Amino acid sequence: MQKIFDSHFHIIDPQYPLVENQGFVPDYYTVEEYRRELESMGLELAGGAVVSGSFQGFDQSYFEGALAKLGKRFVGVTQLDPAADDAEILRLDQIGIKNIRFNLFRGFHFSLQEIEKLSNRVYGLCGWKTELYLDASQMDEAFLALVFRLPKVSIDHLGMRKCEAERLKRFVSEGVPIRATGFGRVDYSREEVQRLLAELYRENPGGLLFGSDLPSTRARYRFSVQDIRLIQEALGEAHAQNVLYHNGVSWYL
Repeated sequence: MQKIFDSHFHIIDPQYPLVENQGFVPDYYTVEEYRRELESMGLELAGGAVVSGSFQGFDQSYFEGALAKLGKRFVGVTQLDPAADDAEILRLDQIGIKNIRFNLFRGFHFSLQEIEKLSNRVYGLCGWKTELYLDASQMDEAFLALVFRLPKVSIDHLGMRKCEAERLKRFVSEGVPIRATGFGRVDYSREEVQRLLAELYRENPGGLLFGSDLPSTRARYRFSVQDIRLIQEALGEAHAQNVLYHNGVSWYL
């Protein structure tokens, strides 16, 4: 079986609240369904990061149950209300949340100053890293400068929209990993994804993090084992193992 560290997936438990985002509310997707789906593909799940989606807003209630079911090699990635006090952040850290996510692509509005302040605050309190879900093609010089000032930061879904490969190569070369996730939602064709992964890996073998993006909400097509094969074909099986497993472990654990 192919061992993976899944650096990006969602759990959508019917016991906890959801919020409509841009007219969308997802179907439920439990820990049990997630594990079964990966097992059916012949994948060995050896850790990962469960991520709050836009449809979960700032709700934190589902994390404790999800992380308890998933186990010790899993962490949470949350969307945090800037009004949260230090005690709440430390409580979330104790239950296994280790990253903050700014979902700028789906209408969550934060100024550059708010992003910088909150990122530095959670990093200083408990070492949380920052994840940015955004349109990489629309980043201006001020935003680019911010990214490189943040203490530990990564980019979701290959930056979503097509942009100059040099921009993404600069990220990985300067220690900002990019998630090789959501191939069914990005602007790139599968052939373009394959070429881009090879370019980014050559720039920095530690700069790509695999994630399934299950249950692939709002994507054109759902994650499948063909996405694993695409990574293996782009990099070769030995190098692909870094992306599929080792890099995620190094970044999250």
